[in-house]
Amino acid sequence: MQTQIVIVSGRSGSGKTTVLSILADFGYYTIDNLPLSLVPLAAQKLVNDSDIHQLAFGIDVRTPQADLSAFAQVYAELVTHYGKQAVKVLYVTAQESVLVARFDANRRVHPLMASAHNLPNAIRTETQLLEPIAQLADIRIDTSTLNTHHLKELVRDHLGVANEVTVNLLSFGFKYGSPIDADFLFDVRTLPNPHWQAELQPLTGLDAAVQAFFATYPEVDALRDDIFTFLARWLPEFLHNNRHTVTIGIGCTGGKHRSVYIAETLGARLADILPAGMVVRVKHREKSKW
Repeated sequence: MQTQIVIVSGRSGSGKTTVLSILADFGYYTIDNLPLSLVPLAAQKLVNDSDIHQLAFGIDVRTPQADLSAFAQVYAELVTHYGKQAVKVLYVTAQESVLVARFDANRRVHPLMASAHNLPNAIRTETQLLEPIAQLADIRIDTSTLNTHHLKELVRDHLGVANEVTVNLLSFGFKYGSPIDADFLFDVRTLPNPHWQAELQPLTGLDAAVQAFFATYPEVDALRDDIFTFLARWLPEFLHNNRHTVTIGIGCTGGKHRSVYIAETLGARLADILPAGMVVRVKHREKSKW
């Protein structure tokens, strides 16, 4: 797997922490406020020992100032070891008036306030200290007019991160409680229940005999088709909604027959028609109880 290391830096209040959170959503292993001199060692340990190849390090004025002045050497070490294409420096900034307004709004204290005595001086001093990083930035983003969604799209575009949404179809039993993390819940307890046939009771919705049972009841296909029509229409919208997962709960009484059958057959149909970038996974929450 190709290693990708992103150094995230920028002026306080401009969105560095938000960018790190975005990269974590994209699957990057993120570390904030690690002393700059330790970054090459940390990268080596994570890549070689833990087989982690997407890394993001947050670096700002909280790191020792001697480290900041030596940023070019640290950057060169990373490039020598991993290659120029593998190392990106992402620098976020914002207009000074915007930064002042953000600090006033959230009542945070600028990390250089004690020595600079006022906020404008602290911002200007920080800008000077971060100049060695800013000069080597591959990506510069001004967040003055951006919301989180727009910032996420910009970071995605700059780093070439594919937009992928995982659709989790989760069968479950209502008697064990509804899944609290589900985005959609469908109740299929109105369908005929194989539980009441002695020979089918120990089986599950994965078994051919149970599937044959459901095939004799047209209402089973009707309900599944209605759910499919709804999901086929609306799930693709999540590709443009800054979401990475969508969980769809399919519930019956015990989570063994009806919900399992509907989730499996629904998952197979959705996998055939959903657009590229949407991955369908079927899970059965009560499987350990079968």
